[in-house]
Amino acid sequence: MALPKVADSLAGRMETLHLLPLAQCEVQGGRDVREIADIHKLDLLPRLLRALAQVAGQPCNFARLGGQLGIDQKTAMRYLAIFEHLYLLRRIPVWSGSELARIVKTPRFQFIDSGLLAALTGVTPETLARERGPFGRLLESFVFGELLKMISWSDESWRLSYYRDHDQYEVDFVIENAAAGVVGIEVKAGATVRGGDLGGLRKLAGLAGKRFVAGIVLYDGEQVLPMGEKLWLAPLSALWL
Repeated sequence: MALPKVADSLAGRMETLHLLPLAQCEVQGGRDVREIADIHKLDLLPRLLRALAQVAGQPCNFARLGGQLGIDQKTAMRYLAIFEHLYLLRRIPVWSGSELARIVKTPRFQFIDSGLLAALTGVTPETLARERGPFGRLLESFVFGELLKMISWSDESWRLSYYRDHDQYEVDFVIENAAAGVVGIEVKAGATVRGGDLGGLRKLAGLAGKRFVAGIVLYDGEQVLPMGEKLWLAPLSALWL
């Protein structure tokens, strides 16, 4: 039962899970949606998923989206819950000092797997070589998935949200803990960061006050650089190094 670099044998506190390769029904495209909910319009699910991929990382108007697909808002929200149960995407609430505002304001929806998002939006290495624009959304999805994993193995309880106000200031991700405070994270696909790119983090810092711990811009660079009080640039590789 001993593990390398672990002094405790973990006897009685360890469970082994065997992850087998894909079953043939999975390889051939068998779906498990009906095991989760009674779906009458199964053909709408792929269409809705592709539509959600187009608005990934943005506030989503479900009344409008459902209308475009010929379903009502209630049905669209129900199908979204199914996608969440399948761990395809996750809703991100709005950060606010008011708990009520978090509930009533429009959430964003983000795909957990950036590879799935790329497939649904038709982004390939060839298209990115011609046009760099779509890479930003994929990168944001990738960072979101990494943050979810880090939160899941933390001993503390963290909440993940985003910030956006009427003046168009926004922060891609806000991580907070009741005891540890608030951390804002911005994702930039480029190697150059301008002062204006820090506007959302500065706004968040002012609202969070003493609870604000740090504002971090993850960018396509190699150095960790200070950008002001509690504001930093950090390479994307900081997520795994």
